[in-house]
Amino acid sequence: MTKVLVVDDEEVILEVLEAYFKKEGWFVDFASNGLEALKKAKHERPDIMILDLMLPDISGEEVCRLIRKESNVPIIMLTAKSAEDDLINGIVIGADDYVTKPFSPREVVIRVKAVLRRLRNTEKTSLLQFNNEKMVIDQDKKEVKLNDQVLTLTPNEYKIIVAMASYPGRVYSRADLLEKVQVDAVYFEGYERSIDTHIKNLRKKVEEDSRHPEFIVTVFGMGYKFGGEADEPNAAI
Repeated sequence: MTKVLVVDDEEVILEVLEAYFKKEGWFVDFASNGLEALKKAKHERPDIMILDLMLPDISGEEVCRLIRKESNVPIIMLTAKSAEDDLINGIVIGADDYVTKPFSPREVVIRVKAVLRRLRNTEKTSLLQFNNEKMVIDQDKKEVKLNDQVLTLTPNEYKIIVAMASYPGRVYSRADLLEKVQVDAVYFEGYERSIDTHIKNLRKKVEEDSRHPEFIVTVFGMGYKFGGEADEPNAAI
């Protein structure tokens, strides 16, 4: 059963989302402040979180940032903010999607389903290996290893590298990669530069020399491609 943790201090929102989520047959848990959210995220291990940015103790951004240090749980942010920089910041710190208030509860349900479906789709091929096992992506464990060392990636970084590594050599535009980390790219027109931030952060983690990348390669004027050479076990590639 899908377990959803809803973090919001508005009782009406909690009640409405609970009703809609329960119709889907999901288990719903709640937190009314940031500290409670951090505790439940750690101990209850939800499948997905709905996180309001405006909380009475600590901000939703800070909650997201702290959770990302320990967990890859998908996070959808609820926000009254609509400024481009605020939305990009939410994505950069690790949110998987956002919904702007006021919202339709049906939209939130659709977004949750889309995020979970996208996560399942990235897990179809279990193991990807490159450059004589220099990089190994284990999608069952949701781990990326470089030289046998597990890398600490945000969910969006993980989605990007899995998408690119699934088709080595294919060129992805920023819009292509944005679709991999967001539910519907039409809501994010103009936010493509957030992909550059993800790529920059990825390179710091996966490249021995980020100035001469081996895996995350820039194709000037077009986008990015995965430059690793697939090992034989990558039968699905």
